[in-house]
Amino acid sequence: MASYKLVKANQMYKLLFFGLILFVLSSCGGGDHGELIGVQNRERWYQADPYGMIYIPSGSYTMGPSDQDVPYSLVSQSKTVSIHAFYMDDTEITNNEYRQFVNWVRDSLAHRLLGGDHLVEEGEYGERINWEEKIAWDDEENVDVLSELFLPENERFYKRKEIDTRKLKFVYSWIDLHDAARKSMREQGMKDRSYFIKYDTISVYPDTLAFIHDFTYSFNEPMTQMYFWHPAYDDYPVVGVNWKQAKSFCIWRTQLMNSYLSAEGSSIVQDFRLPTESEWEYAARGGNDLAPYPWGGPYIRNSRGCFLGNFKPLRGNYMDDGGFYAVKATSYWPNDYGLYCMAGNVSEWTSNAYDESAYNFTHDLNPDYFYDAKKDEMPVMKRKVIRGGSWKDVGYFLQTGTRSYEYQDTAKCYIGFRCVMSFLGRDKSDF
Repeated sequence: MASYKLVKANQMYKLLFFGLILFVLSSCGGGDHGELIGVQNRERWYQADPYGMIYIPSGSYTMGPSDQDVPYSLVSQSKTVSIHAFYMDDTEITNNEYRQFVNWVRDSLAHRLLGGDHLVEEGEYGERINWEEKIAWDDEENVDVLSELFLPENERFYKRKEIDTRKLKFVYSWIDLHDAARKSMREQGMKDRSYFIKYDTISVYPDTLAFIHDFTYSFNEPMTQMYFWHPAYDDYPVVGVNWKQAKSFCIWRTQLMNSYLSAEGSSIVQDFRLPTESEWEYAARGGNDLAPYPWGGPYIRNSRGCFLGNFKPLRGNYMDDGGFYAVKATSYWPNDYGLYCMAGNVSEWTSNAYDESAYNFTHDLNPDYFYDAKKDEMPVMKRKVIRGGSWKDVGYFLQTGTRSYEYQDTAKCYIGFRCVMSFLGRDKSDF
């Protein structure tokens, strides 16, 4: 009995001893006790899938032609490249999505004209827009102030009161990291980092006249008059947007998302941006390496003889594939990643400058050849890679490895875009 009591006493002493240790440790306020333990109580982070975007996993693939093409080998050669994980819009940016950008610019101009409660003081940073304040467009007190945004009476057609789209300009900025990374520029950055902050102003409204000026002796006036603004075309891909407009949309979308996250007390996310040429091709292949088309097979028709994309089939029978001009952004079957219309419908801007020999000098790790040409530079410097082919192109341009170009300051009625966002981390499996 005595030994039993002794054992119980020892157990009690041990419990009290360990309890005392835990109490001492907890009373120290979580100190590091001289050990390297990292910064504690950091925010736990999980990358949520952005709305309307598809996760594209990291991987390697053979970039370039999927079959022997002697003339094409002059502008690209097949090479193995590796791509980091990213998100991509499952469809091209639609008219209604781009209209959110246009309306935001319109409303921001209206808020600044109205002033008062429409603006909020931010100390040394000046004023910012109070988006909680509604715009009373028809209020008698506001009509005269906001008239500046509308077409003057002598320019109105049948006296319709319409927004003067020429005034819808978006001022945006970005950091030129390539410039900052150059050794010769680092000293300048140590003196004043603002040296690398670039600014630009862009008219955001699409060029709706593209349907007319892109084709001679072709009746496309109905599309010019209705395509962008009419509800019938809300889910169709936006066109008539040049490369700079697409870039500015990505910057606006980034600020829209990160402003919301900051207000919620959450960490911000990676920037929305245009895909690189290599990212676009990797996503278009849908995990099917060496496949000539996004759907994987070597043919443009399925087993029932139906065309799998919207393009110019046969000898110009535009209707044979179910389309005419562009069709809804979710038309046809998506590829194995879940991306719609990566071949046909509208061609898509990428972030890369076009150079015939780019495949020979770009890195095999996230290949990227970027050059933002100035307004007064030669046209050859303004070429940007477009991918995917469009409703007016023959089947050759639907191939995943086919590359072409257009000038960055040119808007076409058959070119749209979609956004990507780099994934935060190595892979989803890390979480």
